Amino acid sequence: MTPPRRRLLVALSTGAAGALGGCAWLDARQRLIVFRPTPGPPPDFPGLRPGDLAFDREIVTTEPTRTPDDEIIPAGARQHIRLWWLPHPQPHAPALLYLHGTFRNLYQNLPKIEALREAGFAILGVDYRGWGSSTPIVPSERSIYADAALGWEALVERQPDARRRVVYGHSMGGGVAVEIASRLRHGHDYGALVLESTFTRMPDVARAAAGRVAGAMAELISTQRFDSIDKIPRVDAPVLFLHGTADDTVPFELGRRLYEAARPPKRLVAIEGGTHSRLQQEAPATYQAALRELIASLDCPAAAGAGPNPAIECHRQREPA
Repeated sequence: MTPPRRRLLVALSTGAAGALGGCAWLDARQRLIVFRPTPGPPPDFPGLRPGDLAFDREIVTTEPTRTPDDEIIPAGARQHIRLWWLPHPQPHAPALLYLHGTFRNLYQNLPKIEALREAGFAILGVDYRGWGSSTPIVPSERSIYADAALGWEALVERQPDARRRVVYGHSMGGGVAVEIASRLRHGHDYGALVLESTFTRMPDVARAAAGRVAGAMAELISTQRFDSIDKIPRVDAPVLFLHGTADDTVPFELGRRLYEAARPPKRLVAIEGGTHSRLQQEAPATYQAALRELIASLDCPAAAGAGPNPAIECHRQREPA
């Protein structure tokens, strides 16, 4: 049995016991297994660049919160999330809200973050509570959405031009990005959405990993759904999908189904042989080109999704008649 399949089956059995027994402790164990939050920086973290900023935003809880050590943080207690602001050398660069997936925190996501900055974005990165240097709690779908919303507020403060704000999510972070984008208006609030290696909803990932029976079990007991396929039709901005055809964590088919459910303008970049977390390394030219074309389209919204090269289409639209 592969490790991902074993983790999934452990989570399902734990969640089933929690559902049958109504036990909050068992529910917390299930969420820890599903999310696998990684606290703290790795020992070899080289540090941020000069000029980059790490800062905290406070959040006051309305309900008691459990820590991984099974301590209870009372309602009303102040917690914090760690945010990174990584400016781009170009002062008018678009700003991207970076929402990571399970397991790896911002420190471990730095190679992908730097690839996005290389493409032309300033980055506002979010470590949800439970990850990195944020308050160590047992996270939930609800807590993750709340933390991402604080990140969005910080991005808006730093990029006044709504057309040059982009929401980005990788894997589970794509589900968070869809949740945020579904509540915003294109042009009025932001310019585009980028989804990398993202799924339709979390129970579909369980079904793909563990088969029909375990997937049906996950459907019944999972409280962490990230139901993007139902939310993405509400997204009215251009959407760029990036997905590797050899992704064995979130199968390409789930990404394709999410793409089909989205409204145009949209674009799916299928990276042949690409895996789940290293598309920026496995196909750097394709990866960079797709992101730079998206950036070009922000200045010309009518060209977004128009053909394989929105930048060329935008140039054509600007040509005098």
